[in-house]
Amino acid sequence: MSLTEGEIINWKTYTNTRELLGAGFVRILGYFREDGIKSLAQIEEALRLRDSSKLVIPAHTLKGEAWQFGAEKLAELAEDIEMTARHYIEIQQDPEDLLEKAVLLRPLFESTLDALEKESSPLVNRRAVNSNRNVFGNYNYGS
Repeated sequence: MSLTEGEIINWKTYTNTRELLGAGFVRILGYFREDGIKSLAQIEEALRLRDSSKLVIPAHTLKGEAWQFGAEKLAELAEDIEMTARHYIEIQQDPEDLLEKAVLLRPLFESTLDALEKESSPLVNRRAVNSNRNVFGNYNYGS
């Protein structure tokens, strides 16, 4: 899966979350890394065990955390896995059909995390989300 950062991250959501979390942003991003790695391992283990019920919580966790950082592609894929696993539980089907989608999760998670961490680095100029703001968050009132 070869997506650009702009295709995997909604930078407006990212910026809003960054502003909302303030000084705690980098710490919360670290939790996203840790939780994401655990969720991926749990999803992979559930697939090895062919247990749909063990897919739901880690996919749900990954989805929720991805949404808060604007990682829309990752959130959508995790949500698809979660909702399909819930359906498979109801019809008592093993999750073998989800293998192709689950294989996409890890590289997408890694690409997403790379983009988020690169953008959160103090050495990177911030994106101007609002066209009236400059990269420092100050409003431009004309030249």
